[in-house]
Amino acid sequence: MQKEIEITLLPNQVEETEVINQKLAEALKLPENRIKGYEILKRSIDARSRKVIFRLQVKVFIDEEQVLEIQNVKYQNVSNGKPVLIIGAGPAGLFAALQCIENGLKPIIIERGKDVKQRRRDLAAINKEGVVNTESNYCYGEGGAGTYSDGKLYTRSNKRGDINKVLQVFVSHGAEQDILVDARPHIGTNKLPQIITSIKDTILNAGGEVMFDSQMTDILIDFGKIKGIEINFEDKLYADHIILATGHSARDVYELLNKKNILIEAKPFALGVRIEHPQEIIDSAQYHCDIRSEFLPPAYYSLVEQVGPRGVFSFCMCPGGIIAPCATGENEIVVNGWSPSKRNNPFANSGTVVQVTLDDVQGYDPLRMLNFQSEIEKLAFEAGGGNLVAPAQRMMDFVNNKLSIDLPKNSYLPGTKSVMLDNILPNFVSESLRAALPLFGKKIRGYYTNEAILVGVESRTSSPVRIPRDKETFQHPQVSGLYPCAEGAGYAGGIVSAAIDGINCANAILATS
Repeated sequence: MQKEIEITLLPNQVEETEVINQKLAEALKLPENRIKGYEILKRSIDARSRKVIFRLQVKVFIDEEQVLEIQNVKYQNVSNGKPVLIIGAGPAGLFAALQCIENGLKPIIIERGKDVKQRRRDLAAINKEGVVNTESNYCYGEGGAGTYSDGKLYTRSNKRGDINKVLQVFVSHGAEQDILVDARPHIGTNKLPQIITSIKDTILNAGGEVMFDSQMTDILIDFGKIKGIEINFEDKLYADHIILATGHSARDVYELLNKKNILIEAKPFALGVRIEHPQEIIDSAQYHCDIRSEFLPPAYYSLVEQVGPRGVFSFCMCPGGIIAPCATGENEIVVNGWSPSKRNNPFANSGTVVQVTLDDVQGYDPLRMLNFQSEIEKLAFEAGGGNLVAPAQRMMDFVNNKLSIDLPKNSYLPGTKSVMLDNILPNFVSESLRAALPLFGKKIRGYYTNEAILVGVESRTSSPVRIPRDKETFQHPQVSGLYPCAEGAGYAGGIVSAAIDGINCANAILATS
């Protein structure tokens, strides 16, 4: 017999099998010898009261032995299958490729950047020298932005597809099994590269193909139907189906579609800064303690405030993390954040952004939001003075319209420069942040402090362009065989939701084949 129940544990009890068995027996009012095993279905931290506890949803095996269920997909060989071109090797592209293989189709991934190993050198040059390789950086290359953007797997996209399937794929390729049960699963930037490489190897071993240093420079269309693509302005590949999974930073793809009169639309996004605190401030506030227990992970937060007509919210919060330079072009500053698997860096950072609506940028150009985003990033670069030095300001100085005399120690490796962020951010963004930050300080004790630094700019929260598609077929309404996919097309917002969208696009192709 099996039953599902919830139990609560102190932080130091979570790894104690004997304690868990005892708790299960007490909850079920059974002798312990009848508990033959248990499976943790979900694990979360409850820090609402001063006594922090873990809540566990557990499947209990009573009077029957526990059977471990291991979900490993056996991928067929698709070397001779019908080809599907997948543009981009990020989460959407990789999971679309795996699903194509399950469906008997041959995926051919076209990636403008480099593989994981070679990509590391370009990232080192970004951090140490402030030099951006426009084809190999934090956004372009094997695994896309997901490889070096923390590995958060938390999503609310459970209506879009099978979240557990995505998590199981990560586990079968090297991720810790904890991601299957944690309420906010996280892999860590230090572990993701090996996992991404393992997924690529699965694709190759099943007869798929992955092409690096291969930029899509044209889409071949004949009478409204996909025929193939041009690569690097010379080579051509032919296929009837293209999954366009290029991510939110491939501006040249939007420009190509616009040039070819393929419908795209301006889309709202969010703009702001990345805010970093000493992690101990967040720990103390969230766990109601002076020093965080060794049995608790670094604390996170999620904040939102309505300021007039605009939402101001935290985004991509990274406990024990690092602020990273994520520009994809020259003369621009873009910041993001990530954490290693242990989340053991001394700082906590989060994007803190303001909604930007279509009414904020006048005109009818479908690229107007993208151009607006680009202008802000260039202003940030100029304010920093070059070499990816980022403009920054202490939190209370920003709210009080005061230039910071100095800046606190922080994790952004290319360096920071004290500036008035008002000179970079649009007025409605500055004023919304200025109103929201003291209010956030009322929600988290110690948040509103001059020990926190605001680093500009956090601008790639989502795509500023949407590529329309049919809700049923997932195809572009004007181009048969073109499947706009995931974050770059405006249909996802993270690793898991992008992976699910890639799976859905691959299944849509099967339905039409």
